[in-house]
Amino acid sequence: MIPGQGLAQTPEPPYYAVIFTSLRTSGDQGYGETVDRMMELAVQQPGFLGVESVRDPQTGLGITVSYWKDEASIAAWRAHGEHRQARERGRSTWYSDFELRVARVERASRQAR
Repeated sequence: MIPGQGLAQTPEPPYYAVIFTSLRTSGDQGYGETVDRMMELAVQQPGFLGVESVRDPQTGLGITVSYWKDEASIAAWRAHGEHRQARERGRSTWYSDFELRVARVERASRQAR
């Protein structure tokens, strides 16, 4: 699922969640374009299952959770050249603080209306 389009449609567990929590710096500085490109690339990666992302426009606090089939898929995405460049720009330009967490999803339940 692409950000802004609802909840990710994940399979039955187990699978992995990569949780990226960040605080943005002010100004776009190419951020929006890069986010769009990363989403375009991520959905093409083997093992990618979906993504959910939100950002508070007032505080700059954002949380993006991407879902992956396995740790090898996460490692391949981390090694992707354009993704590596985007992470470097994030450290130097776009984020004043961030944390990355990786978790194995053991249980999931859903209630849609």
